[in-house]
Amino acid sequence: MTDVDGNPGILSGLRILEIGHFVAAPFCTRLLADLGAEVIKVEPPAGDPVRSWGVQIDGVSPWWSMHGRNKRCITLNLKHPEGIAIAKALAAKSDALIENFRPGQLAKLGLGEDVLHALNPGLVVAHISGFGQTGPDRDRAAFGVIGEAIGGLRHLTDHAPGTSDLPPVRVGVSIGDSLAGLYAAFGVMAALWNRDRRTREGASEAPPRSIDVALTEAVLSMMEGVVPDYGVLGQVRQPTGSRIATAAPTSAYPTRDGKWIVIAANSQPLFAKLAALIGRPDLVDDPRFLTNVERVENVEALDATIADWTRSQEANAAAEALARADIPATLVYTAAEIAGDPQFRSRGMVREVEDPHFGKVLHAGIVPHIPQAPGKVRWPGQPVGSQTETVLKEILGLDAARVSELRASGAL
Repeated sequence: MTDVDGNPGILSGLRILEIGHFVAAPFCTRLLADLGAEVIKVEPPAGDPVRSWGVQIDGVSPWWSMHGRNKRCITLNLKHPEGIAIAKALAAKSDALIENFRPGQLAKLGLGEDVLHALNPGLVVAHISGFGQTGPDRDRAAFGVIGEAIGGLRHLTDHAPGTSDLPPVRVGVSIGDSLAGLYAAFGVMAALWNRDRRTREGASEAPPRSIDVALTEAVLSMMEGVVPDYGVLGQVRQPTGSRIATAAPTSAYPTRDGKWIVIAANSQPLFAKLAALIGRPDLVDDPRFLTNVERVENVEALDATIADWTRSQEANAAAEALARADIPATLVYTAAEIAGDPQFRSRGMVREVEDPHFGKVLHAGIVPHIPQAPGKVRWPGQPVGSQTETVLKEILGLDAARVSELRASGAL
């Protein structure tokens, strides 16, 4: 698909073949597509199941508009020999292939790394799976929530010990999948850089061409000092609810209108500012709160005092007062606050995208922001197979008659 305005994305000229479904691999390729890569998304004739996740309009979720954006959507029946042949031909003309089947499934389809690298020695193949391509658990079933639980996140997002007997709280999005996709995108770009550097330098040995990302490991990688603290101190980090275990005051506090405001005033100067703002300058000299150590030890009393003030305030008024005092603070945003936030709007992080299926749709913007080559939303998520004929013609040179034959055979 040609971008009539030109494609300023920094990855323009890179071709990625996505054989992915649900969240992890498609999230990875969306990041690359946002920065200008040409992403060819291969779906079965019925389409990616995520198209129908959540509230739907005529069978399509609004999330698909963003999740599938900037991709060229084609259908291939990978259980059909001619469908596999087309996948091979596209892989031969791509820079990377990204997939999230169970380990070994791609090889069972006839698209193992040995086959793919024989066709295209420079192809980077990125595998995203629950537990990785090796190890005793490689064949276990997994989704993002499993990775979040095993990687330690579900434990730390729980209520503080002794405050609730409800199940451990889930992050409200598929964060395990998205983290794995993010690591895969990083790995793909690292492998491509290495490939191209070796080519420039005339290296004779083959460059790294395989990326292995596990959902469990992507989550664990984000767990800061959880593992070192246990290894050195035997310490098991516990969930702290809204607080930070090592600094105070930092928490979410209730307001008069039923909202929550996060206040992070855990340095000495910030605490003094906060104490003055809430009309309690005496707190600075209170032996219970003299330093951060004392404030953490007496956090219940401190947070109760701060909450007495926030409960007397409307949320917006409290946020404005805290901002004037230069204290880090914010309302806890819902989608409504996100959509109206002037900072997000000014940087294009919330933007309106015209979608033929939905009309105007709000999309999250592109991260990272690269001013000299910012990338853009070139088009929203497309209908199933909308680019099949065009892609097969442009990249593989197949004519309309051949595409019709492939459709009739069940390959597309």
